[in-house]
Amino acid sequence: MKLSNYGEFPADIPVIAEDELFLYPFMISPLFLSDEVNIKAATKAIEDNSLVIICPTKPAHEGERDYDALYDAGVVGSIMRKVSLPDGRVKVLFQGLARAKSLYKVSDDPTIAHVDVIQATEVNSLKIDAILEVVREKVRALAAVSNYFPPDLLRTIEENHDHNRIIDLICSTIKLKKEQAYKLFIETDTEKRFLDLIDLLIDEIEANKLQREIRSKVHTHIEKVNKEYFLKEQLKQIQKELGTDTSREEEIEEYRKKLEAKKKKMGEDAYKEISKQLERFSRMHPDSSDASMTQTYLDWALDLPFGALSKKPLRIETVEEQLNKDHFSLKKPKERIVEYFAVKELLELRGVSAKKSAGAILCFSGPPGVGKTSLANSIATALKRPLIRIALGGLEDVNELRGHRRTYVGAMPGRITQGLIDAKKMNPVIVLDEIDKVTRSQRGDPTAALLEILDPEQNSEFRDYYLNFDLDLGNVIFIATANDVGRIPAPLRDRMEFITLSSYTPQEKFEIARRYLLPQELKKHGLKKSELTISKSALKELIHSYTREAGVRNLRRRIAEMARKAAMEILKHSDISKVSVTLKNIKSFFDKSVFEIEKTDKVPVVGVVNGLAWTAVGGDVLKIESIRIKGKGNLQLTGSLGDVMKESARIAMSVVKTLVDKRKLKISQDNIPLTFKEKEEIIEVDPSEIYKRYDLHVHVPDGATPKDGPSAGIAMVTVISSILGSYKVRSDIAMTGEVSLTGDVLPIGGLKEKLIAAYKADMTKALIPAKNYERDLDDIPKEVKEALEIVPVKRVEEVLKQVLV
Repeated sequence: MKLSNYGEFPADIPVIAEDELFLYPFMISPLFLSDEVNIKAATKAIEDNSLVIICPTKPAHEGERDYDALYDAGVVGSIMRKVSLPDGRVKVLFQGLARAKSLYKVSDDPTIAHVDVIQATEVNSLKIDAILEVVREKVRALAAVSNYFPPDLLRTIEENHDHNRIIDLICSTIKLKKEQAYKLFIETDTEKRFLDLIDLLIDEIEANKLQREIRSKVHTHIEKVNKEYFLKEQLKQIQKELGTDTSREEEIEEYRKKLEAKKKKMGEDAYKEISKQLERFSRMHPDSSDASMTQTYLDWALDLPFGALSKKPLRIETVEEQLNKDHFSLKKPKERIVEYFAVKELLELRGVSAKKSAGAILCFSGPPGVGKTSLANSIATALKRPLIRIALGGLEDVNELRGHRRTYVGAMPGRITQGLIDAKKMNPVIVLDEIDKVTRSQRGDPTAALLEILDPEQNSEFRDYYLNFDLDLGNVIFIATANDVGRIPAPLRDRMEFITLSSYTPQEKFEIARRYLLPQELKKHGLKKSELTISKSALKELIHSYTREAGVRNLRRRIAEMARKAAMEILKHSDISKVSVTLKNIKSFFDKSVFEIEKTDKVPVVGVVNGLAWTAVGGDVLKIESIRIKGKGNLQLTGSLGDVMKESARIAMSVVKTLVDKRKLKISQDNIPLTFKEKEEIIEVDPSEIYKRYDLHVHVPDGATPKDGPSAGIAMVTVISSILGSYKVRSDIAMTGEVSLTGDVLPIGGLKEKLIAAYKADMTKALIPAKNYERDLDDIPKEVKEALEIVPVKRVEEVLKQVLV
């Protein structure tokens, strides 16, 4: 079939859009038409016995059938056959005849365009033959590195002399992008078509060479891996047949040697359990999951340091020396620690075993930053034993301590067992940090496990669920730390002996900062001693106005902040070799001061009393305020007070009423609100009317902070007495003490912290219960006793005599 059999060109013919193929004139191709526009165009061509033009869609417009979405070039040809398919599509057999260009759209539905045939320009036959030879050479080269050209197609290219036909054949064979194919397709200059095709062939040759090289390398690697795998498998089978597969037997034998080496030092139940698991492991298939789990168990169990003990003899001189070297002050705690180890040393010298000499577990209690954990570090250093720190804060899963059952995925021994493995000794120092913060949940009660761990009568047979045999923890030195002893369950408290670390006085903080904190922070920040200095007055101001704590943790942070700024100054300014912090420039190093305790103003005031309180971060001065309002004798309490403190206020109210009734607290007639009749008749009113005709409101400031405890009892009595009798209260006196309903002053706790708080607030006098004066005064720092007049009181009458003006 020839183009000349149809009408002359240019002509108006239907347009069919093709998404996938870029057709060429010599091709006979089946096309599947699914959209109405294409089907209508094919139907019209058949009905009119006319040609059609197949135009490819542009890459960004595939699926669209608008005229603008198509390339303006395509193949003109005839539809040889049309068949309707059951799925609604139409299959046509199309024969291409010539390249053509679509000049403009004539009509829609179906799309008809004005089309003209693309005519090739005349060529220089000699030159074009030379170029054709180059093209054939490149085709042969591409055929050598790819499978694009079968032998019959190569032969066609070699024997054909129609230049444009050769170009179309090659273009239809190699994988060209639509844009590349379009540029070659539309070109009328045959020479340029050949030259552009040569460039494309060269690129294709290089790409195929690279792909072939990569495939070759991958294939070689796969062959090598497969070869090694098959050889190894063959070797295994051969060794099995010959009975010489020794790798697994060697591994099992290694475990047996380890077990036998530790047999004498481990308990009988431990030896039986590990032996049993080792026998199971030897019978298992090496690739099974149980084998992997059992091998992990053997690794953990045989890593335990059975019988390995630190041999350094215990000497209390060494312990005392190390404690004094690492810590300033803390006289009482250090004495108690030395006594604890003195007993152990004496029993060792007299040949008593560690199990028989087991005493109470030490627990360091006190506010944050006072040195609880660092005391444990010093003990470990002095004893030359490894230190294991187990943080218990927020622990709620008992399996963390006891270990997980081996039936669970990812099972592991408990923290105690892991600590022994890490320490490589069976007598380390184990610090149980924040034991007061252990919580109970649905996953068990960790405090119950701690009962066994810390009880000297039981911990020689501590059973880890993972190991499934008993461990002897009798040689371990356990030291617990806690902020609030009251939060520790009573049975656990019973196993421990508490050494309380109280708040530091400003003078103690000064010495600690000078001797320890400043040198340590200079070293951490790469500063020499001469490069950063702080005057005594500046250091005291730093402690007094820029920290708010019982310990020295924030003080350390402030010194570190100062060291960072000094380091920056030295690096920025080459002429600065030394930074000095004085009272004048200290504000340039820190953003703002934090006043720990409000200073007293020394002016007596009605209805305001200074109480002393104990908090988790040290002592504090608690102002208690009261006002009276005409009413019926009601008492209102505010300031986030707990139940005990509210009861204390009610008791104080009753005590004051008793004092008024017995005339021990004088009430002026001027203070009692009178009725009109009483004023007219000048009647003297009974003093007891004072508490019947007023409502009292008692408030403890800092209302967002919860407060509780009975020790504000005498302060409550004082503030109620002051407001009812209009007596002024000396503002330079602070007080603490529980009050009974009969007016007795009862002893309280936390006296040291409370008196330190009074000292920091520049109080001149402190009233305390007489029993505390007799019992606890030796614990009070010397500087506090020298600065404060500490007065013991037994009755509330004594308190009122001291403070009411």
